[in-house]
Amino acid sequence: MDHVEIKRASLEDVETILHLQMRAYLSEAEIYNDYSLPPLIQTLKEIKQEFSQQVFLKATEEDRNIIGSVRAYLEKETAYIGRLIVKPDSQNKGIGTRLMQAIEQHFKFADRYELFTGYKSARNLYLYQKLGYLEFKRIPVNDSLMMVFLEKYRNNNQQR
Repeated sequence: MDHVEIKRASLEDVETILHLQMRAYLSEAEIYNDYSLPPLIQTLKEIKQEFSQQVFLKATEEDRNIIGSVRAYLEKETAYIGRLIVKPDSQNKGIGTRLMQAIEQHFKFADRYELFTGYKSARNLYLYQKLGYLEFKRIPVNDSLMMVFLEKYRNNNQQR
């Protein structure tokens, strides 16, 4: 893998991130046979609104192309992490892991990190568990989709 740099995204990056998000979430849509997943139908206006309220990180290659992104915000000592995406042909090269470590580092004073993914998203669940996240609840969204919520405490002895 070429040199990959992870840094904070700018407002000019959100359109590229939105297109990448749609490409990355197609595989999720196929798993659940649901092409109306929120990341697939998010509008540019909506992602710009999110950008104003959350920290967006981006992973870029040497040619400055964005190949990954993650976003998060802090609320009551918990960093809520969302939309970890990596360009399909750049997956399984450690970029998702590096993005997760970078967003955790950005919110290093948070006591807890929380995220969610679909229950059939085996690669996501594997990655998050490898990074120390533990499942703490499941919420059914509809007949075909159950969301799995995972958490990780900065100080490991705080887990419930």
